[in-house]
Amino acid sequence: MNTKRDSINKVLVKLFNDVMKIEEKCLCTGEFEDLTMTEFHTIEIIGSNRERTMSETAKSLNITQGTLTTGVDNLVKKGYVKRGKSANDKRKVVISLTEKGEKALATHDEFHHDLVTTTLSNLEPEQERVLIKALFNVDSYFRKKYKL
Repeated sequence: MNTKRDSINKVLVKLFNDVMKIEEKCLCTGEFEDLTMTEFHTIEIIGSNRERTMSETAKSLNITQGTLTTGVDNLVKKGYVKRGKSANDKRKVVISLTEKGEKALATHDEFHHDLVTTTLSNLEPEQERVLIKALFNVDSYFRKKYKL
């Protein structure tokens, strides 16, 4: 066995799982306890102060339009998303965030800002550079290998 590879595998898997658990623990509570992490990530993809079509949103999330429709229906019922017709093309359905959705997005963005700030807080500039390069390399590899 290759201990270096085993160590990297353990760290990557643990880090991914830990970030997902921490994100859920921090975000899906209090005011936003009615949201799941999948719904938070849908809100993130819809984005702030804009309209998106259902098809481009489904593509960005790498899910079917049917799956997105179910998710958006729930977010509409909960008051985070609104659905309407495109001003340019009445055949297209567009979605956007409500004020409540914008607040959830801001909370999600703040969580990630704090996550990065904390991660970098004890690193020297050279260590930051190496970490950023390594993470971009890992991301690039996964995107190529799994055609993301």
